[in-house]
Amino acid sequence: MIPLYVGYDLREAAVYHTFCQSVIEQASKPVMFIPLHESMLDGFDGQQDGTNKFIYSRYLVPYLNGFYGAAVFCDGDMVVNADINELLELFDPDKAVQVVKHKYRTKAERKYVGTPLESRNVDYPRKNQSSVMIFNCAHPANTILTPEFVSEAGGSFLHRFEWLNEDQIGELPFEWNWLELEYMHNPDAKLFHHTLGSPGFKTYEDSPSARLWNHYLLNALNMEGERQHEMVRRAHWNNRPVEKVIG
Repeated sequence: MIPLYVGYDLREAAVYHTFCQSVIEQASKPVMFIPLHESMLDGFDGQQDGTNKFIYSRYLVPYLNGFYGAAVFCDGDMVVNADINELLELFDPDKAVQVVKHKYRTKAERKYVGTPLESRNVDYPRKNQSSVMIFNCAHPANTILTPEFVSEAGGSFLHRFEWLNEDQIGELPFEWNWLELEYMHNPDAKLFHHTLGSPGFKTYEDSPSARLWNHYLLNALNMEGERQHEMVRRAHWNNRPVEKVIG
């Protein structure tokens, strides 16, 4: 069974459930979903200076997994376009962590609509590499990642994997963390990452893979016909995340 830790932010709950639905529909083996929701983390008060609520708790995956085995972390603003088991099959026991090694400059000044104006979408080394990770939870280098350590470590230190040597960071294919709107559209990507904003926002409702995202959203809601259409239309018209208008 795959332990799949997923970033959860109440402000974008529908995004989390859409991602999980995309995993469920294509997985060939059981998957164990573990939302990284701050109220479930036993008082962990990692720094809250980012654009989401799981910006630092993602580094607790080895700790939460008992420093045992392999586990996957994914941001919630994604959909998979393949069997998630294919990702875990890339696990390399010689590495402490494996990531897609993005090297790019963002095309957007702001991360996504709705963040404070001061929350700029800045460029930094290893940007977005931590959004999909395969952790070797038992690797000795990862035993440092306790709640106390992660709470005190700086954001730059964590996002740049500075507790590791370069040869301890393995590489995953780009198709497993394809940055929607930052890269040219790739219909063969195995995972679409709506890093600038999900299609639940009006600004991004016409993203190249928006149709796929909406497919899984509507399947997660298990809604039919006109109610389905009206819910999505209202969300886009109001320029708000989908979950804000459900009900």
